[in-house]
Amino acid sequence: MRALSVTGAALLLATLRLPEGLVFAHNATCVWYGECGTDKATQKRYNCKYDGPPKPLPKEGYEIIQELCPNYLYGNVNLCCDVQQLHTLKDNMQLPLQFLSRCPSCFHNFMTFYCELTCSPVQSLFVTATKFEPYIQNQTSITEVKYYIGSHFANAMYNACKDVQSPSSNEKALGLLCGKDAKDCNATNWIQYMCTIKNAQTPFNIIPIFGDHPVGEMIPMNNKTRGCNESLDDGSPPCSCQDCSLVCGPKPVPPPLPVPWTILGLDAMAVIMWITYLIFLLSFSGVLIGMWFCRKQHIVSEYAPIIDTSSNHSVNIKHDLDKMSCCEQLGAKSEALLRDIFSQWGAFCVRNPAPVIILTVIAIGVCSSGLVFMRVTTDPVEIWSAPSSQARKEKYYFDTHFGPFFRTEQLIITAPNSSWTTYSPYPSGSNVPFGPPLSKDILHQVLDLQDAIQDLEAYYKNETVRLQDICLAPLAPHNNNCTILSVLNYFQNSHTVLDHSIGDDWFVYADYHSHFLYCTRAPASLNDTTMLHDPCLGTFGGPVFPWLVVGGYNDEDYNNATALVITFPVNNYHNDTEKLNKVLAWEKVFVDFLKSYNDSNLSISFSSERSIEDEINRESNSDVKTILISYIIMFLYISIALGHVRSCVNCLVDSKISLGIAGIVIVLSSVACSLGIFSYAGIPLTLIVIEVIPFLVLAVGVDNIFIIVQAFRRDKQLLNESLDQQIGRVLGEVAPSIFLSSFSETVAFFLGSLSTMPAVRTFSLFAGMAVFIDFLLQISCFVSLFGLDIRRQESNRMDIVCCVKQEAVHTDSSEELLFRCFKYIYAPFLLTNWVRPIVISVFIAVLSFSIAVVNKVEIGLNQSYSMPDDSYLLDYFASMNKYFHAGPPVYFVIEEGHNYTSFEGQNSVCGGVGCNNDSLVQQVYNAALLSNYTKIGFPPSSWIDDYFDWVKPQSTCCRVYNNTENFCNATVRDPECVRCRPLTQEGKQRPYGEDFMMFLPMFLSDNPNPKCGKGGHAAYGSAVKLIRNNTGVGATYFMTYHTVLKTSADFIAAAKEARIIGQNITKSMGISEKGYRVFPYSVFYVFYEQYFTIVYDTIFNLCMSLGAVFVVTTVLLGYELWSALMVCITISMIITNMFGVMWLWDISLNAVSLVNLVMCCGISVEFCSHIVRAFSVSTKKTRVDRAEEALAHMGSSVYSGITLTKFGGIVVLAFAKSQIFQVFYFRMYLAIVVLGAAHGLVFLPVLLSYIGPPVNKGKISVLHGYYKGTERESLLK
Repeated sequence: MRALSVTGAALLLATLRLPEGLVFAHNATCVWYGECGTDKATQKRYNCKYDGPPKPLPKEGYEIIQELCPNYLYGNVNLCCDVQQLHTLKDNMQLPLQFLSRCPSCFHNFMTFYCELTCSPVQSLFVTATKFEPYIQNQTSITEVKYYIGSHFANAMYNACKDVQSPSSNEKALGLLCGKDAKDCNATNWIQYMCTIKNAQTPFNIIPIFGDHPVGEMIPMNNKTRGCNESLDDGSPPCSCQDCSLVCGPKPVPPPLPVPWTILGLDAMAVIMWITYLIFLLSFSGVLIGMWFCRKQHIVSEYAPIIDTSSNHSVNIKHDLDKMSCCEQLGAKSEALLRDIFSQWGAFCVRNPAPVIILTVIAIGVCSSGLVFMRVTTDPVEIWSAPSSQARKEKYYFDTHFGPFFRTEQLIITAPNSSWTTYSPYPSGSNVPFGPPLSKDILHQVLDLQDAIQDLEAYYKNETVRLQDICLAPLAPHNNNCTILSVLNYFQNSHTVLDHSIGDDWFVYADYHSHFLYCTRAPASLNDTTMLHDPCLGTFGGPVFPWLVVGGYNDEDYNNATALVITFPVNNYHNDTEKLNKVLAWEKVFVDFLKSYNDSNLSISFSSERSIEDEINRESNSDVKTILISYIIMFLYISIALGHVRSCVNCLVDSKISLGIAGIVIVLSSVACSLGIFSYAGIPLTLIVIEVIPFLVLAVGVDNIFIIVQAFRRDKQLLNESLDQQIGRVLGEVAPSIFLSSFSETVAFFLGSLSTMPAVRTFSLFAGMAVFIDFLLQISCFVSLFGLDIRRQESNRMDIVCCVKQEAVHTDSSEELLFRCFKYIYAPFLLTNWVRPIVISVFIAVLSFSIAVVNKVEIGLNQSYSMPDDSYLLDYFASMNKYFHAGPPVYFVIEEGHNYTSFEGQNSVCGGVGCNNDSLVQQVYNAALLSNYTKIGFPPSSWIDDYFDWVKPQSTCCRVYNNTENFCNATVRDPECVRCRPLTQEGKQRPYGEDFMMFLPMFLSDNPNPKCGKGGHAAYGSAVKLIRNNTGVGATYFMTYHTVLKTSADFIAAAKEARIIGQNITKSMGISEKGYRVFPYSVFYVFYEQYFTIVYDTIFNLCMSLGAVFVVTTVLLGYELWSALMVCITISMIITNMFGVMWLWDISLNAVSLVNLVMCCGISVEFCSHIVRAFSVSTKKTRVDRAEEALAHMGSSVYSGITLTKFGGIVVLAFAKSQIFQVFYFRMYLAIVVLGAAHGLVFLPVLLSYIGPPVNKGKISVLHGYYKGTERESLLK
């Protein structure tokens, strides 16, 4: 980790101080030697004026000069510095060493700069003292010098260091040493900053003079430098690709965006579909015109033969039936079998209502009793992600090795009533604007709010729960401070530090402005370079990155922030219910507190980890009333519309309210049975099942009820036929159609359960079972109840109060109004010669449009849709999209099995010197360079690179007690503490083998401090899993952040690209065959992985459903392939048009809409199959007549049973508070019903009238046999 005093690289300037007057060094003498005097403010020691020749370095200084300035260690070592100055130089070089030594040539040039300044034996050639201060006796301290530096050297030093990274802070190291952002740094202002007292580390000014030519007697220091792509004389290799762009070659370029598919500059799909539609229209018109001419000629010349041929149809029927094809014979047998089975079964149910009803009630009770085992899943992971999915397995791996991802409590704060302020740096510099929330008064108010949140108390089982008890504290138990990602942590969450300033009556030299500007560049520093010397490192021991705590700024100008972001990470006790309940109790108090918090100066958007689930539950509860009203309207309609009141006198006798209620109870019982059966099996429910299946089964079930009741009402009792025989016969006519639709839907839904998406799979299972049980109950219990109701009606007993008998009043039987409208008005009108072409043209036009836009339907789910429209989270989502500058963290995990102790294993992972150009760290770094494409926002934090820097013998970080070999922290001053590794060429190399594991546990337990900012405890304590009693490394991760992700498309792209990066890393590391891999993990992947295959899943589910419908329809329609094809064509058109509606109405494709599409397929069967079957069994002579008869008889039942029933209930959903109800239920349900009704009752009859299947001779044979000897036999001729 960084430390604030990293700019204390300039601390070695404390070794500088000179005497009175102006001193010129002649003939290569010294300017200073030794230390004398101290700065009164900083207590830093000055250097003593000395203008004599260099002095021999004592032998005890040889080791340190070898470490710092090895170029001087030759011959007689005569230098302008003593041993104490070298020790001061070493102390001041510790933090630069930790950050710049990643690149040997950079650090070599950097040390040359300071070695020449401090110790060069020809110091006076390029250093001159200009100001002095008397010390004691004959000694004088230097207070200002001029340092003549060659421009070539300065530029070369800068170029070698400009790309060096700081792995723990995801930033360039130069940003810590330049006094400004690395992107604004250059050779001149970098050196100027290191040499000025403004950095608060240098006790006197060093005035750099740049140039390559002598100035008077002064010759600029222009020593030889090494480029970052060059090796050093001691064998150190060039810098890594991550730290030196010259090694990498050209910057990676993202692949070009896919070129839109266009034709003549227009969308290709739209053009193709328009052309296709025009071709169809011309062809269709030509065929119609040709048929019209043929028919006209045919009628003129052969009118009589047509009549003759028609009349012979009935005369020669037996002869025609003898010529039936194999399929027609098979169809005849299946038709006869179904009629006989259902007729006999219906008669039995009517004759024996009591046993049937009792057994039905018992069966319902047994199945429904499984509800006691019912579990409702609200865990989003369980709902949206399959246990076998890759993201789910990766989440499990991450959670078990590193712990569950923490819970997040977050505030986004703006200051609407505050204005911008301006900061004027001292002593010079351009004014710096500060955004409204960064004024000191606002910061104090925000700190008060933050403190109040920390003091919140919740109660769980008589225990007090505070933030301290549940928060994430990475350094516990040594440091129990909670992790609070807040700009106030730059000020140690202290009002006193926030008010800290240095100045006089006229000027403010440093205050919170300068400290903020520094901390945003060096968030891990423990000592800023302003006069304040306050730490930036958070009180919890980790850095607070500016992009996480401020928002609404441009580029990296954090001072322009218009919002503050405060995040409280809380431990996620996913597998500990008691601890989790404590967290939930505190989160509830947190939410309640912020809901009631009122401060006119602050505008607060907030969210808790429990907020989404709470709001969904509140949404569900608030919409219960709306849903109940919806169902009540549907129930009332069913109860009233099911009866046929012939006169006001008989209204209470003719009504069928009780039968309607019984039918509704049967429908709901089938739902309860389905839930109970699967609850027995341990399959949990989801909210989608609870909300969607009753709607689906009500549509299917009510339609069937209307068909049975209306078919009986239109039937006339045959001679000597009893009631049970009549109902049985009617059931034999309509039950095959009901069985066709129900069984098709059941099979389609069960096949849909093959989906890997849990939400779709669960829905399909429950829906398939509910539809099948509903069918069984309707052809048994409902038929028995219907028989009882008919007997009640025939005995003139009142509905509901059946014990009351009314006097018999003779009324003529009449057809219901809706049936008459369909039979005499709508059907004849629709099938007229001029209407039918218009219908076909319009529907094909709509289909063409839908096909053109089907690939434009968005994928994903806007999380705001799941919230009530009055939810506080909507404001939070809006603020998040507006102000955030960093996305969720992403971890690149290396599974257990990698060998970190070998050079090969290290090189394939690390990003420093000697590491592979395609290592893990380097590939993630390269991805961050293409952030707009890869969605990786920052370079990764690399524990292994920081460990290598930490363990270097030149550093004071890694030390052990000489007598015990226990770890000795860098802050400990004890002569027994010695460096971990020898200061030899071998010791300076990376540790490997046993050495690697010897010191790694020490690194992971070391807390960062001013002497060593690289301690890994806070940053990497959870990133490395040590195994086998700390003798091996198991799973590890390298963390970075995604870019800001606002839309579902952003989240999907981020997850996809991260997975591609992980696969590339696995491949380049050559570990594919070793049983472990590299994978990315972020908390949202498990929810968005479904969208990787959502298109495939949609095609698979809908094709499986259509295939099932085709097969079942083919079999149950007597192997009429053409009829089955008509059904599937119409259903396909409905589904395709649903995609058109989704595009028009801004409905995205996700698991919820996919469930609705699967349901649409099921309901569409109801709209289509009854019409097609009625057409197939019709004995009319022409297709138009058969279509008219089918539409008149079945159309009215479908219209009243599904369309009207659902329409009333759906309209109510428009008033739901939940946006997800408004979008995915109201809009999609309305589209399903409207499109289903339009295709089933408008398009399909017209299509059948043109290309419907011919008369099935087998079915005519069955009808003749069925009605042989009755008065209906003549009607079939």
